[in-house]
Amino acid sequence: MKPDVSQVLADLAGRVARNAAPQIPAAQRAGELGLSAMLLGLAAEMWDGAAEILVQENVALRTLLGSGARLSQDNARRRWLVELAGGRDTSLRLSALQSANAELRVALIALHAELERRDDAEAKALEAEVWGELVAGAERRRLSGSPI
Repeated sequence: MKPDVSQVLADLAGRVARNAAPQIPAAQRAGELGLSAMLLGLAAEMWDGAAEILVQENVALRTLLGSGARLSQDNARRRWLVELAGGRDTSLRLSALQSANAELRVALIALHAELERRDDAEAKALEAEVWGELVAGAERRRLSGSPI
């Protein structure tokens, strides 16, 4: 979801405005229209699934943070993780979901850094779960036309 749909739409608005000028060569205008059509299709796909992706990801991140709270050796981090893990999405507005997601990701990075420094089996197992969720998150965001 990067760039955000709103950023793509703002870019498209600028393209439309620039290409309304009569002095734009026909070939350039045609290229811009083709690009704009493709971007609109991608924006529509991103927009349709954005809330679902964020809700799924926030649930998964909270679950990981809850597991991390049980393993963390840092008392302050443990309290922070418990608080975040116990939260829930109360709004389906994309801005609210994205804000929660960003906060959860900051905590996941801190937890992941702690797990990477440890050699015990529990930490390594949770670190593998973190990597699994990062892969799953990339898969959720993959667009239908993506070659990968």
